[in-house]
Amino acid sequence: MSTKVYLIDVTNRDGVQTSRILLPKLSKTMLNIYLDEMGIYQSEIGFPTLKHEINYINANLRLADLGVIKKTHLEGWCRAIPEDVRLALKNCPGLKHISLSMPTSEIMLRGKFQGKKSRADILKSVKESVEIAIELGVETVGINAEDASRTEVDELIEFALTGKEAGADRFRYCDTLGADDPITIYERIKTIGRATKFPVEMHCHNDLGMTEAVSVAGAQGAVEAGVDAYINTTVNGYGERAGNCDLVSTILALKFSQGIKDKLSLDEHVDLKKSWKIARYASYAFNLPIPITQPGVGANAFAHESGIHADGALKDRRNYELYDPEDVGRGEPELVETGRIITAGGYSGIKGFRHVYDKLGIELHNDEEARRILELVQYANLHTQKQLTDDELRFIANCPDIVKMILTVTPC
Repeated sequence: MSTKVYLIDVTNRDGVQTSRILLPKLSKTMLNIYLDEMGIYQSEIGFPTLKHEINYINANLRLADLGVIKKTHLEGWCRAIPEDVRLALKNCPGLKHISLSMPTSEIMLRGKFQGKKSRADILKSVKESVEIAIELGVETVGINAEDASRTEVDELIEFALTGKEAGADRFRYCDTLGADDPITIYERIKTIGRATKFPVEMHCHNDLGMTEAVSVAGAQGAVEAGVDAYINTTVNGYGERAGNCDLVSTILALKFSQGIKDKLSLDEHVDLKKSWKIARYASYAFNLPIPITQPGVGANAFAHESGIHADGALKDRRNYELYDPEDVGRGEPELVETGRIITAGGYSGIKGFRHVYDKLGIELHNDEEARRILELVQYANLHTQKQLTDDELRFIANCPDIVKMILTVTPC
């Protein structure tokens, strides 16, 4: 099978747009590191046109240059408007991957632009934006059709071909309102893929509770059309309104669904065993609980109480479990300290702080180095408004200059 399905996680762009929540820049960075460990193809890391994102994005690009982030492409997002593209690359000149977005449905052309832009204007803007991005050194460009699910297929084909001819690398089909169903998107994506011979990316929302099914069905349509498929996900399905396509659920569907697992070839770099780690961290960072029924990582994903189910699972867990806890990185006992605990945070002193790092196995060579790291830990604690995790503490000690950049925002 030559065509593959790749995952592009958009937690740090679309997920953070969720109303009533916030995600600190340090937490966004840790998610990028965890996504890289998990083998996810690309992370849409944020908005290079927003001033408060600039230091964070440039710091993460440095992490990629240093090999801290090894495999995952770091992608910025902006509107498919030439001025935005120029600003994005001026702010973040090291950005090598970019996603350019423009509405395509008639309802959005009328409602958002109030008659000031025609479909021809949209196509011209997309073409120029792609050409400018490539001219400024971007290596891969995705073009996004916002509200694609309410746009006529022939118009989407024209949009995709415009981007392809300008030098773009793939077309993103945005089910912006979560309006699609699995059968419809399968047929539409298959038609678009056949007509354009251009990789198709699914970006789906969960307003009707079908986002993973819709995304996977769209991917199947792309693969059957002979082109690579990309699925946009967020960790734990966080996202606007009812959320986005959940990362872990999507991987589980691609690996274990009887009707899908032998039809679609998932990117071989994806490591499902990292699921538990990234899901728990995202829950902690977003301050949002994981639903107990969440596939793979919910508290009840492997829980059995019914007599018939418990008996069957004890005899052979395949009776009532499609996959194992170990498949998603669960199953190991976790130790919780109940005695004396010394923590590091915004008001730590040097002795307690060095004790914390000694327990992590990190040697701070002298008090001068320890004070430098302590100051960053104090700022990071105030930045996240949470106790720092062990991985965050390790990251601060290993990359202090980059952490300083991440924690720095320069207001206008």
